[in-house]
Amino acid sequence: MTKTVRHTSSQGFSARLLRLAAFSGLAVVQFALAAGLPVPVVNALKEAGIPEKSVAVLVQRTDGEPALISHNARAPMNPASVMKLLTTYAALEILGPAYTWKTEALTDRPLVDGRLQGDLYLRGGGDPRLTLEQFWLFLRQLRTAGVSAIEGDLVLDRSAFALPPHHPAEFDNEPLRPYNVGPDALLINFKSLRFILRADAENTRIEARPETPGVDHRVRSQLTPGSGGCGDWRKRLKIDLEGEVVVLRGIYPISCGGKALNLSPWSANFQVERLFRALWRELGGTWRGHVRDGVAPAPARVLAVHQSPALGEIVREINKFSNNVMARQVLLTLDAARPATLEGARGAVRAWLSDKALMMPELVIDNGSGLSRKGRVSAESLARLLLAAWQSPVMPELIGSLPLAGIDGTLRQRLTGGPVTGRAHLKTGYLENVRALAGYLLDNGGKRWIVVFLINDPRSGQGKPAVDALLQWLAEREGG
Repeated sequence: MTKTVRHTSSQGFSARLLRLAAFSGLAVVQFALAAGLPVPVVNALKEAGIPEKSVAVLVQRTDGEPALISHNARAPMNPASVMKLLTTYAALEILGPAYTWKTEALTDRPLVDGRLQGDLYLRGGGDPRLTLEQFWLFLRQLRTAGVSAIEGDLVLDRSAFALPPHHPAEFDNEPLRPYNVGPDALLINFKSLRFILRADAENTRIEARPETPGVDHRVRSQLTPGSGGCGDWRKRLKIDLEGEVVVLRGIYPISCGGKALNLSPWSANFQVERLFRALWRELGGTWRGHVRDGVAPAPARVLAVHQSPALGEIVREINKFSNNVMARQVLLTLDAARPATLEGARGAVRAWLSDKALMMPELVIDNGSGLSRKGRVSAESLARLLLAAWQSPVMPELIGSLPLAGIDGTLRQRLTGGPVTGRAHLKTGYLENVRALAGYLLDNGGKRWIVVFLINDPRSGQGKPAVDALLQWLAEREGG
């Protein structure tokens, strides 16, 4: 009897709710949403086989009003590359958008008629973006300073960072992948080599042409030309090291045309030696020494200084293209002490969060890039971080660094041709068992929302439709 009464009462309430919704012009589903996920999201999760307990969602207006959706929002979750939001926002406020890194060339020996009668020291400052082009300009500056011959060694001074040994295979057993490169106070060209794979004119063999100077004959292609579509061509390759020689095996589809292959096969010192020797020779200089580690002596004088791009530009590259190596370099820079340590950098971020009254007891920063099995943060903490960023003086730099849905960066080919295109600045993250997204979205009514969607589940790779369903549902709102 009790069940019947409650059922009847529920039916009466639903009928009154329907009449009220019709009278006010609101959809019933919108009225009931504050307590749960939108129906399209629930359906997409069911279709993917992802339980709702594996998902954390928070949606809130940038004006700080109570959350429209808060689901599992306080649960500590692995955010993958969404962790870069914390690293880059902290850096913009702690260091300032105009901050730059400095790399120096020094000597403690005389320069006589263009000949440096001793060692040349390269002292790194942690520059996240000392690329091939920037390194060439740095060496060109050294030549302009009058140095033509170096009689001693090239001594690499990495004393700005104090880091434990880095194991590039530790994360996913892919030690040659550039995203697994560790931080380095003297990181040159991301410690990476670039090759272009292309079939020869007769389509009988696949050539691997190095674009990075200094590679010479240290790459050997044993790739077999293949038919069919290009698809995920990278997974068909097998890459081995025989000494310092890179050997490429497997099948490369001819339909791929020319594709760039980036690898990190060599030790940092060997890579710098090959690159320096090749570029210095191209610039007309001579050098017969070798590369070794060391520290520039106190009385050494500066021969050349390279200034990095400003942090505002660095942050844009980190977030638009989810550059893990650059994010790790930036995190270490946040430690004001020298040498900088990971513990010191994490402490600087926590102190900054405390100053902003952003308490995140569940936070595990690890390396700051999100390429980690240990990183943790809640959807609620990320939303509060994004709300603080919206009210920050560096808001334009941070938002401008985020991929624009359907337009550029990691979202260039996603969410195209729909209501979200061009109206959402979002950072994405992907790891095995993790799919994540966080950022800002403008709805049809001109209201801007903070959106956080985290999935930690073995089937997270199937979660894209659920994430996209939330974004589309929110974009189609008329505000309010």
